[in-house]
Amino acid sequence: MLVTKALCWLGLSAVAAALGQESIISTDGRNAELQIAGGKVGKGQILVSSNDYWGVIRAAGDLALDFGRVTGVNYTLSNGEKGAKPAEDGDLTGMQFSTTGTERFYGPAYSDPSPSNIVIIAGTVGHSTVIDKLVSSRALDVSAIKGKWEAFTSQVVKNPMPGCAKALVIAGADPRGTIYGIYDVSEQIGVSPWYFWADSPPKKAKDLYVTKKKKVQDSPSVRYRGFFLNDEQPALTNWVAAHWEDTPYGAGYGAAFYSLIFEVLLRLRANYLWPTLWASMFMVDDPANQPLADAYEIVIGTSHTEPLMRAQNEFGTFYEGPWAYNLNNETIDDYFRYGVQRAKPYARNSLWTVGMRGTGDTAIEGLGVEHIVEMLTVLVSNQRRIMSEGLGIEDVSTIPQTWCLYKEVMTYLFAGLQVPDDVTLLWADDNWGNVRRLPLLNETERAGGAGVYYHFDYVGDPRNYKWINTIQLTKTAEQMHHAYARGVDRIWVVNVGDMKALEIPISHFFDMAYDAERWHVDSTEEWAEAWAAREFGAEHAKAAADVMMRYGMYAARRKYELLEPWVYSVINYNEADAILAQWADLVARAQAVYDKLPEEARPAFFETVLHPALAGEIVHKIQIGAARNALYAGQRRNSANTVIQEVLAHSAADANLTRRWDALLDGKWRHFMDQTHLGYDGYWQQPMRNALPPLVYVQTDFAAVSGEIGFGVEGSNATVKGDDRWHPNTSNDLAVPPLEPYGPSTRYFDVFSRGVRECTWSAAPTKPWVKLSQSSGVVGGSNPDQRVLVSVDWDNAPSGTWSETVTVNLTVPCDGSDSYGFADPHILVPVRRRSVPSSFKKGFVEADGHVAIAGEHYSAIIPASQQPPSPWRVGKHGANKNDKITYHKFTHYGRTGSGVGLVPLDAEKLSVETAPALEYDVYLFTNHTAANVTLLISPALNYLGEYDPLEYAISLYPADSESPSAEQIKRVTPVGRTVGTAMPAGWQGAVADGVWGRTGGYTTTSFAVPKEGAYKLRVWALMPGVVIQKVVIDLGGVKPSYLGPPESFLVGRDTVGAKNGTSFLNEPGVLGAWGNGRIE
Repeated sequence: MLVTKALCWLGLSAVAAALGQESIISTDGRNAELQIAGGKVGKGQILVSSNDYWGVIRAAGDLALDFGRVTGVNYTLSNGEKGAKPAEDGDLTGMQFSTTGTERFYGPAYSDPSPSNIVIIAGTVGHSTVIDKLVSSRALDVSAIKGKWEAFTSQVVKNPMPGCAKALVIAGADPRGTIYGIYDVSEQIGVSPWYFWADSPPKKAKDLYVTKKKKVQDSPSVRYRGFFLNDEQPALTNWVAAHWEDTPYGAGYGAAFYSLIFEVLLRLRANYLWPTLWASMFMVDDPANQPLADAYEIVIGTSHTEPLMRAQNEFGTFYEGPWAYNLNNETIDDYFRYGVQRAKPYARNSLWTVGMRGTGDTAIEGLGVEHIVEMLTVLVSNQRRIMSEGLGIEDVSTIPQTWCLYKEVMTYLFAGLQVPDDVTLLWADDNWGNVRRLPLLNETERAGGAGVYYHFDYVGDPRNYKWINTIQLTKTAEQMHHAYARGVDRIWVVNVGDMKALEIPISHFFDMAYDAERWHVDSTEEWAEAWAAREFGAEHAKAAADVMMRYGMYAARRKYELLEPWVYSVINYNEADAILAQWADLVARAQAVYDKLPEEARPAFFETVLHPALAGEIVHKIQIGAARNALYAGQRRNSANTVIQEVLAHSAADANLTRRWDALLDGKWRHFMDQTHLGYDGYWQQPMRNALPPLVYVQTDFAAVSGEIGFGVEGSNATVKGDDRWHPNTSNDLAVPPLEPYGPSTRYFDVFSRGVRECTWSAAPTKPWVKLSQSSGVVGGSNPDQRVLVSVDWDNAPSGTWSETVTVNLTVPCDGSDSYGFADPHILVPVRRRSVPSSFKKGFVEADGHVAIAGEHYSAIIPASQQPPSPWRVGKHGANKNDKITYHKFTHYGRTGSGVGLVPLDAEKLSVETAPALEYDVYLFTNHTAANVTLLISPALNYLGEYDPLEYAISLYPADSESPSAEQIKRVTPVGRTVGTAMPAGWQGAVADGVWGRTGGYTTTSFAVPKEGAYKLRVWALMPGVVIQKVVIDLGGVKPSYLGPPESFLVGRDTVGAKNGTSFLNEPGVLGAWGNGRIE
């Protein structure tokens, strides 16, 4: 069987420079060890041994083509034998559900040897004649890699064989080590791993040199690194069906498709695959799939719901009886035996999933937990016996096995389930990127080790998210490095849905897994710039990476599928306007990069960066537009109908963006945007067709009974003149939120038409120091609504401490008999002047009944009063004996800025006495009510188990006390217990919101405020994983919003009269902030 890519795709190539790994290739020949392209090289040759692994020879053939992609001249591949036939491998016999004879994989083709043209020699130690000869002659030193998993060395060797003066020799300790060494050169000469899947163009070069005599690449940080192709309908399945013939069982998920997947995994330095699940059967759809994976050197596994190398759909297709081990164990055992028999020829590249779940990715039903645990204990024992007998391996502990503790399976462990020590515990996240459980101290030395099953795509509660990329890279880094620090280094596997559109988070995930020390928890921005440099060129890297980082935060605030009109407030804190301003700025930045790119680089940038930005802005415009329509329709504005037309235009833009995607590169990626993403209505499953949120049309044939013009104010849905349910009947006064020196610099009221003609209006404050941005205007007809900003001239306002409500008189000359019975309206402006004492040198000041603080803006870190007992940490990866427990800023992690949490990440749980504390200084004026303190923390879970839950302590106490009393310190455990398939109370809201604390009161604690004055707020994160994004002290003034109030005035940083404070975009430290300007 000849395995090739479609010819029209073979020429597509990529820019690259080895991402984060030691570079040995350059276009600069100064002090070079060897020239491998250009000059006298001509058509270079790559030498392999015919007795090497077929996957190594195939990768060497890719490298020969990669030289052609970069230099314009394809290199030749030789095994040193004249007239050699193409390489071959792969036995396809023994397929129970197919009728094939003996077939083999052929290719790549060999050329006759030409020693003088050899520039690269590649092979596997102990499996390559040419490499072993170089080792035995001591021309090649492999001592640094010998016997190490997936390690390789690249060395310039003189006179490696007769007729060859010098060559770059790539030697792998095992076949994948050699393959990674080969693709390392491919990447460095200019071919991105994404040359096919993301259309990254080649980095053209004429002359290429090896600049270093020797490179040694050690074993990867994580042993098995892979992804799960899942939830593949409609996008991936429709794309596959459009390119390959159907199999007898469904879409054409055969060897031609999977060869593209295997290659990109290897180029990304990954090695592990869970194949597609829902509408396919990997081992049956094409009998070549499993042997081809083995030949490529890809480790095949199966998902959490597919034990012993059997695809989920195989049981219902080929077997009788229920999928219930307590009722049908003999049939199910036979089912397992055949899975082992079929996979036996490929056992070297197999990682066996054990255990069992219910039918179709569900929990086992009809049995209590105690009986399920008993049944699973017997089942896994039988599975291990079946593997041992079927594979002919007496010691079953030498067979790589994993048990995925997904969803309800994790709770069985808490109920007493015993997992054999040699089986890898594959812990899972909550499907939303929050790891549910990590190894305890007594689990870190298990022979089977630990892994994590993570998600970039999901189908299920509270909503699906499977359209495009919504992953915040900094969160992935924090979660996976937390896992790695606690010893999770055996398996990292991530659900990537259709894969397409997730190129950036996939690359990031695999690069961390390959070299966790190089790509550490704080390296995300550096990584993004390196990735962008490889894909788009160094001159565009910084700007492109900036867009990538901003996009990750904006998209992760709330998945697109969870966006609804109510999410971002259109009346409080200028929130919706600020969100749209960020997206507009992001699109402008992305478009600016796109416009500067050469034509050949634009498809890659569009697919990975520009399209997500454009798509995200459109969806936000639709949802916020619907919210505006609801507000305006409730106020009976004429402009409610204008907003309808805008939303319809955004819907058309969404459809046209899909058409643009489908037309890209002559339709290469048509169907990958088939996924619906508009019209979720409270149900978790995808809508069958995109639909807009509800919109309300206002009849504009006649004027409102209350007159031609309406007025509305910030913070309210109400309008005057007239009656509505948001303010008292017959009252024609509306109040803006208060103005005070430490609060926002402006408030606003809107003037709008509710009639059929142009009308003038005027406004006049009763105090000269209350200022309006405009005092008169015209609305109606072709004139738009008008927003008037209200401010106070504090220099000319009365001094001292006082409070006054200033009236703004409104006049509408065109109102006549049509508004009889409605008095003239007024805008009320509450103004408060108060100041903190001169002794308060630094801290946040209450305004509008609250204090809001970005977590990173603490005043001090208070050292622990006691040392933690030993052992206080896991002490595995990256542990340093000089490490101290302290707080660390996770830059650009969270919903607007950065988060703060404990490090080192492998620290055990602490007490108030052994934990350092974050201290925030605040000044509170309100003393007639309790202060409700809410921490907005990242949605972590009880990763040390249900009996050692996530926890922090908190205290708000007068600053004149040296420290809080024991009674003033309150401990908070926001995450409840997990029972079966049910997640902890409040979890749905937390993952939807991106924080614990926005809803449900799970992180809200009440404290008495006995007097006005300075206070200290202390927070003890008692374990890593408590990442504080924001602190809100509510003294009765916090208004509904998604992100909370903007950060408060900080004495020592802000200046009275100069701080804007009208939206979160004015906060220091916000990613995508606009400084002290105002969103207009």
